[in-house]
Amino acid sequence: MKVAALDLGTNTFLCLIAEVSALGIEKVYQDLVQVVRLGQEMNRTNTFQPEALQRAEQTLKEFKKQIDIEKVDRILAMATSAARDATNGEKLLEIGSKLGIPIEIIPGSDEARITYKGAIVGHDLKNQSTLVVDVGGGSTELILGRGENLLFAKSLDIGGVRLTEKFISAQPIAESERKSLQSYIDQSVLESMAEINQHSVQKILAVAGTPTSIAAIELGGFVENQVDGFKISLTRLLDWQKIFAETTVEEKKQRYGLGGRADIIYVGVSILISVLKASKLNEMTVSTKGVRYGVAMEILAR
Repeated sequence: MKVAALDLGTNTFLCLIAEVSALGIEKVYQDLVQVVRLGQEMNRTNTFQPEALQRAEQTLKEFKKQIDIEKVDRILAMATSAARDATNGEKLLEIGSKLGIPIEIIPGSDEARITYKGAIVGHDLKNQSTLVVDVGGGSTELILGRGENLLFAKSLDIGGVRLTEKFISAQPIAESERKSLQSYIDQSVLESMAEINQHSVQKILAVAGTPTSIAAIELGGFVENQVDGFKISLTRLLDWQKIFAETTVEEKKQRYGLGGRADIIYVGVSILISVLKASKLNEMTVSTKGVRYGVAMEILAR
C-alpha cells in the first residue's frame, strides 16, 4: 500500500510518502520537511497565530501537490503538542479538510507509541532496553521499550519552541537564563527518568531535528544513511550547548546551516543533555525516523 504519512509538529511539518506492508516500510518515494513554526507564541496565547496558520496551509498545499503526483492509496496526518494545546485547534483541521488531508490531533500517549514504532525502524535493537527521546517544538516524548514492547511512555511539556519563548530573551544567552532553563528541564526530566532507570536503559535513540542537525554538522552535511545511526557523546553535546549559548541566531544559521531551527537548538541540546545525564549513559544514537514512520505503519494497521 502506498501511503502519505504526515507529522504536523510544533516547529516542523514532515511528509513521508512510502510503500508499506506487513514487513514494514518497503520503499520511500518522498520524505519532505518544512519548518513551519506552528507553535509561534503558543506559550503566551494558547492559540494558533494567523501567520502560523498561513504557513501551515502553504506547506500542506505543497505537500498535497507531491501526494497527488505520487497517487497514494491512503493519507493520514497527525498533529502533536501545539495542536493539543491550541484553543483554536479546529482551524488546523479545517485547513486539512479543505485540502483533502485528514488530520488527527493525537494525545501524548498515542504520540509516544507511534514515535517509538517509527524510531526503531531499521535499528536492530536485539531485545535491548531502548529509550527513544523525541525532542519536539512543544513537547518531549520519553518512550522506553524492549524490542516491539513498550515499558514506559511519557509526554513532557518541554520543547524547543515552548521553552525558548518561556526562558530566552536574546541570543547569545545570558548565564542567568541558561541556569533557569536547565533547572526547569532537569526538574521535568528527573521524575520520569527515575522510573525509566528501574528498567536499566541499555541504549538511547534520539529522533527529530535536534539530534539529526547535530549529526549533520559533525558529518559536514546531511546524508541520511550516515546521520541515521550516528552516535553523539555527552561531551560533544556539552560542547555544542556552550557554542550555541555564545552565538547569535544569525551566526547559528550562517556557520552551522540551522535555518529555522537556529533559535531553538540550544533548548533542544539542553534537553538531550538532561536525559543523558539522568540515564547515566555517555552517548545516544541518532534515528532519522520518528512520528511520520509510525504514522505510516498506523495507516497499515488500520
